[in-house]
Order: sequence, then C-alpha cells, then structure tokens
Amino acid sequence: MPDNTEITIPTKFNFGFDIIDYAAENQDKAAYLAVSGDGSTITEHRFSDIKKRSNQLANVMREQGIQRGDFAVVILPRIPQWYETIVGMIKLGVVSMPGTNLLTAKDIEYRINKAGANTVVVTPEHVSKIEEIREKCPSLKHFIVVGDEQSGWINYENALETARDELNVEEVGESNSDELMMAYFTSGTTAQPKLVPRTHSYALAHTVTGAYWLDQKPDDIHWTLTDTGWAKAAWGMLFGPWLMNACMVLYDGTGFDADLHLKLIKKLGVTTFCAPPTVFRIFAQMELSDYDLSSIRHTTGAGEPLNPEVIRTWENATGGQIYDGYGQTETVNIVANLPSLEIKHGSMGKPAPGFNIQVIDDEGNIVADDEIGHIAVKITDPYPPGLFDGYYDGDNQRLRSEFRNGWYYTGDTATRDSDGYIWFIGRSDDVISSAGYRISPFEVESVLLEHPDIVESAVVGKPDEIRGHIVKAFIVLAEGVSGSEALQKDIQDYVKSATAPYKYPREIEFRETLPKTISGKIRRVELRDQA
Repeated sequence: MPDNTEITIPTKFNFGFDIIDYAAENQDKAAYLAVSGDGSTITEHRFSDIKKRSNQLANVMREQGIQRGDFAVVILPRIPQWYETIVGMIKLGVVSMPGTNLLTAKDIEYRINKAGANTVVVTPEHVSKIEEIREKCPSLKHFIVVGDEQSGWINYENALETARDELNVEEVGESNSDELMMAYFTSGTTAQPKLVPRTHSYALAHTVTGAYWLDQKPDDIHWTLTDTGWAKAAWGMLFGPWLMNACMVLYDGTGFDADLHLKLIKKLGVTTFCAPPTVFRIFAQMELSDYDLSSIRHTTGAGEPLNPEVIRTWENATGGQIYDGYGQTETVNIVANLPSLEIKHGSMGKPAPGFNIQVIDDEGNIVADDEIGHIAVKITDPYPPGLFDGYYDGDNQRLRSEFRNGWYYTGDTATRDSDGYIWFIGRSDDVISSAGYRISPFEVESVLLEHPDIVESAVVGKPDEIRGHIVKAFIVLAEGVSGSEALQKDIQDYVKSATAPYKYPREIEFRETLPKTISGKIRRVELRDQA
C-alpha cells in the first residue's frame, strides 16, 4: 500500500446518519449476527434495524432533556442494545463513554466525575454500583437500565416501545467532523486512566483499520474478540467493518470457551477474525484439526508479538498467517502487517497508509536503523486521520504534553530495521538500562513464554549499584509446576540460549498472579515499585 494514501475528512460527518442510515436506505443487508452465550441462538440484525432502534433511543434521550455535548457512561455487554445506544448517541451528538463490564463502583465514579457525565446506560448488575456513588457524582441526572425494571430508573425497552422511530439530521443539526463524538479511558498501566476525546472524524478515519489491516469486504462476516468497553471495540466491532459494509459477530458470552469459539467460526461462516495473542496461544494448545476453520480467509492480532510455534499452528489449521497491527486508544491503526506486505514474524509491520510514523529520539530526530527510539506520529497538514488532539481534562481543556517537536509521542518504544519494519520494545518507562545496554522487557517476556513451564511473565528493571539496573522477572508457572532454585537456573540458561546473554533475568520471583489493569494489561509500574 502506498504511504501517501489519504483519508479525506469532510467538514460535516456523522457515522450514524452517513454510514448506518445510508446503508439501511440503499443496500440494506445483515449488519451483525447476535449470538447467545451458549451459541444456540443466532439472530440477524440488518442496518434498517439499527437505524430504527438508534432513532428511538435518540428520541427517548431528547425527551429526557439529554442534549448534544452531554457525556454519558455506557456499560453494556455484547448485546444489540450496545450498538443501538452508541449509534443513537452519535446521531444525537451525545458523547458516549463506553466502559468495560469489569468496572467497580469506584472506577465508575472516577469516570463520571472526570467528564462531568449526566447520563448512565447500564445493565441491572451495575445499578447498585451507581446507587452507591450517586451522591458523589453531582453531575449525574439521567439513569437508563437495559433489562429488568429498577425503581427510579428509565427502562430501556419500555421507553423504546413507545418512542418515535424516525429521526433526521434537520431535527438535531449536522455534526461537525471536529465535534466530540465519544470518549475512551486508557487502560491505566502507568497512572490513573486518561480520558481520550474522539471526534466524529475518528469514525471515518477507521477506514484505514477496516480497509487495510482488517481487509474487510462487503460479503465478509467479521469477528473481533473484545469487551465493548475498550477502543478495540471501535476498531473491530463498530467503525472498521461497517465502513466497509461488512457483517459482524456480536457474541454475548461470558468468560472464554475456546471449544465453543472454534465451533462458532464454522457455524457462523466467519471469514475474517481478530483476537488478542492470549487467545491464539490457547488455540495452539488444542487439536485444531478437530475443527473446520476453512471459512477464515484473513486473521489479525494485536497487543504483542506471537511466538513462531503459535503462528505455525494457526497457519496449518487455516492456511493463513496472523497479521499483527499496532495502535492506541489515542489513534486508529497506524502500524500493521498488511495483506500486500511480506510478514516478518515479531514485527508490528510498517506504517499504515496515510501516516508518517517514525522511530525518533527525545529531540524529534529520526534514529538510525536498529536503534531504540520513540514510536511517533508526524503532525501533518491535513492532520493525521484519527489522531486525538490531547487528553480531556474538563471544560474542553486538553493536556498535550505528548505533542512536541512536531510529533505525537505514543509513549511506546521500538526499533526500525533497514526494510522499514517496526519492532516493538515496550513502554518508554519500561525500557531497562543495564550496564550500558538497553533491554526490552517485552523481548525478554516473549522468550520466557517459550519456556514450557511458564504461562505468564512480567519483566522490570531492579536498581543495582553496579549495573544501574538488573533484569528481574516475575513468573507465573504452569499448573503442577513448583518454583525452585533448579528451575530458576534452568529458566536463566534458557533465556541466555534464546537471546543475547546480557538480557537474561538475574533475579526471578515466582508468583501466583500478576497485578493487572481491568483491561488485562500487566501493571509493570506496580512491579517496579515492588522490585
């Protein structure tokens, strides 16, 4: 794909009206397949269904006095009402803040007060959490529950039943592309979650994600495994595929049943599939020849490099490779292995079309090949598609410390090889400096995960008088394996043999679990403090 591909952002754009309603009126087809938790019930929902229901939700909110620019917390599982709510709010101009179903009352309180949200849309399981914090959230005025009726709450289904199902742009006004549309909180791996504002242009910018990385076609059935509370849902469950007029899978299951997921791929005829590395590792432990995965034509993954054995296992089962990609809550897909490129396993790929992505130093200079630097997005004119413009800090104020020297610093580090492929190292704060060497914790963790007795690992730098820092590994062992001095030495020797010897963990601590954010990301900042 050419590097100079441009996504043209019009002055006015609204995903709800311009994409969903347009599809409903011009080429109405299946928009998504709602699948019950046990996989037994599959219901087809068309674009016309989303148009009608999102209009009803928007009209209910208008009747309640909820207005353009208001913030609303949305905590819903993978059910049709999530789509209806998000699209309805986009049409109305209400700024939705999707949240994961794992949020605690304290988490929700922080999010409401950070944004000054006046509306919550949740399932009954979260009602008690809202009631617990209600008095601590003075901005909160409107309470909508999806499911059983709750005293003092608007019941979603009852309200939509009598709501008008027509809504046009003239009634609510056109949306400026640079107007706030939704907002996501970061996962908070190094500090309190930050609020990332996303404008209406963000939705259209996911053309890069849907067309290039996910490789979506109108006849595809796409399945992205993610919680509705993460920006990954915007990438693969909302904007990316629907911009390409594809059909999606909305699976309402709790936990992860690998056997059922593999059977559903065949049952649903899934053609494009996206999952985190953990899922592929689980699949690799199974007898994949027992499943029919022949419908899959394109597979994507993101989050961390996969080890070669997992990649080979998946390729043997599906005939296709896993295309890694990179981006953040603050961006769309900006680095990827695209179908048109040769894959270098372990690399994130090359810059996505339309972006100038470089590996730079603290002063904004591009570093030499194979030298560690910051992953950065060049600030161009027109502005890079889908790149946020600063963290939201109330009253439309923006925190922009990540923008300097003409670049957006992602906070991640990497190297770039002579062919232009980018290789992830880790968060900027995570890189370990030991005896003059710069060591990627990510790389050491990837090697550790190849050891047969290790199921999870986290690597940090521990202060050392002689070396500055040493590599310390926190390790979770496989079931039935006990930590011992002999195992520690075996692990250390294994790392020495698999990568440069100076990278081996001089100190190992066995743990039952590792501290994580609610999105499942390891909190290395906590482990560094403990080390």
